[in-house]
Amino acid sequence: MKRYLEIGKIVSVFGIKGEVKVQPWCDSPGFLTEFEILHWKSGDDVKVEKARVHKNMVVMKINGCDTVEQAQKLRNRVLYMDRNDVELSEGSYFIQDLIGLEVIDTDSGVSYGKITDVSETGANDVYHIVNDEGKLSLIPAIPDVVIETDIEGGIMKIRPIPGLFD
Repeated sequence: MKRYLEIGKIVSVFGIKGEVKVQPWCDSPGFLTEFEILHWKSGDDVKVEKARVHKNMVVMKINGCDTVEQAQKLRNRVLYMDRNDVELSEGSYFIQDLIGLEVIDTDSGVSYGKITDVSETGANDVYHIVNDEGKLSLIPAIPDVVIETDIEGGIMKIRPIPGLFD
């Protein structure tokens, strides 16, 4: 399991005091504002002095970045979070951990393929499953369908609703 997960990308400078605008790559921009320490891809710490939500983006002041010129140099850099800094609620998973899981019928043992992507629809997430022939199927991430998720074992057991794979 990857320890550092992508959480957002610095897309532009904000104001004249070295703040940057970050496009959040997480469930909500508010989640991104909860971190005091983020990381660069190298694993080096990024100390967040302050962060706030602004029009579905996050405006962030990073320690040591005090001018427009310094902020400009951070454009297009990706910020990472340490999974150890977050405690997920029961039944919640990082999307990164779901990608690649083999999806198996809990009753018959038939494999439907692997999870390649997750869409957030608002009501519930939707898992994108691609089988060996490259056929894409979409399954709703609801308790009636998803019976067991075993990240360590690399599998998800489901009970498909009728017509799901027809």
